[in-house]
Amino acid sequence: MSDAAIDPFPVEGTHHIEMWVSNAKQAAFYYQHAYGFVPVAYAGLETGVRDRASHVLQQGNIRLVLTSPLGVNDEIGQHIAKHGDGVRDLAILVPDARAAHAHAIAKGAVSFREPEVITDEHGAVSIAAIRTYGDTIHSLVERGNYAGAFLPGFRALELPADTDWAGAGLKDVDHCVGNTEDMNPWVKFYGDVMGFTELNQFTDEDINTEYSALMSKVVSSGDGKVKFPINEPAEGKRKSQIEEYLDYYGGAGVQHIALETDDIVKTVTNLRDRGVKFYDRPAAYYSEAVDRIGKIEEDWEDLKRLGILVDKDEEGYLLQIFTHNLQDRPTVFFEIIQRKGAKGFGDGNFKALFEAIEAEQALRGNL
Repeated sequence: MSDAAIDPFPVEGTHHIEMWVSNAKQAAFYYQHAYGFVPVAYAGLETGVRDRASHVLQQGNIRLVLTSPLGVNDEIGQHIAKHGDGVRDLAILVPDARAAHAHAIAKGAVSFREPEVITDEHGAVSIAAIRTYGDTIHSLVERGNYAGAFLPGFRALELPADTDWAGAGLKDVDHCVGNTEDMNPWVKFYGDVMGFTELNQFTDEDINTEYSALMSKVVSSGDGKVKFPINEPAEGKRKSQIEEYLDYYGGAGVQHIALETDDIVKTVTNLRDRGVKFYDRPAAYYSEAVDRIGKIEEDWEDLKRLGILVDKDEEGYLLQIFTHNLQDRPTVFFEIIQRKGAKGFGDGNFKALFEAIEAEQALRGNL
């Protein structure tokens, strides 16, 4: 039996994440020097593209595309005016872009880009795209044996021989979290359109503080290579982080991107040395965590010094930490995560994270 008969919408992982930003050249410099990404490809005026400039950065299997408009009053500029710097495209690698697109449309998805084959001297790529929550899209990318640095139309960059490809030790996209006004239609969308299954469900009783709460469901491809937690706000005494995001982003969108590492202590140390700011936790968190988690391979004093959180499930444990927002608008941020067997998302740390974010909300006058 073929894979398509088993799964009508098979996926092979995350191909790239594209952010539409106000100044891609400056943003590329920031992500290169703060997070250790390497610039690998470029498209813009010099390559014959007249309406935008795109800088492609890579670290491990993570491809980050930063795109800015070159004109005025176009779609990219309007997106930035509404949302600020934000994620436009969560691009998914698929074995057959045309078949995936046809299946998605038949199941009710809205097409953004009809399937087409694009080529250059390095080979051919089939690509299509569908819409998801807010102004976010999913490109469906079928690379086949394409040997270029990124996609046709992009020029590979010549890099020094001593380029630090290891960067900060980030290796893959673990999951991408969306904030929505109502999560259930989008959970149904991923189930109906992509055949994703629901892994976890968290209610306002699970994720709450004295002031605010949220509800969340996690959908995943069958093999777990692509995972999308989807949040919605819950009623609380004050404005939650989800409501703050929706206000400042101007609607639904990607809240944070979780990047995986094999050595979170080393990675976070590296990122802190580069100037990256993280949410810290008080010493009391670690007193409780030692009792809750038990024996782990890492040194608790290292975790406490760096502000790294720990959670466990029946499969093992995980370590995670969250950066401050990537721009002045309180919207998009990164999570750094290392899994030591655990399949969960750190729900035992939600309260600690919420309290840390609420402290920042209070400083912004938005709590």
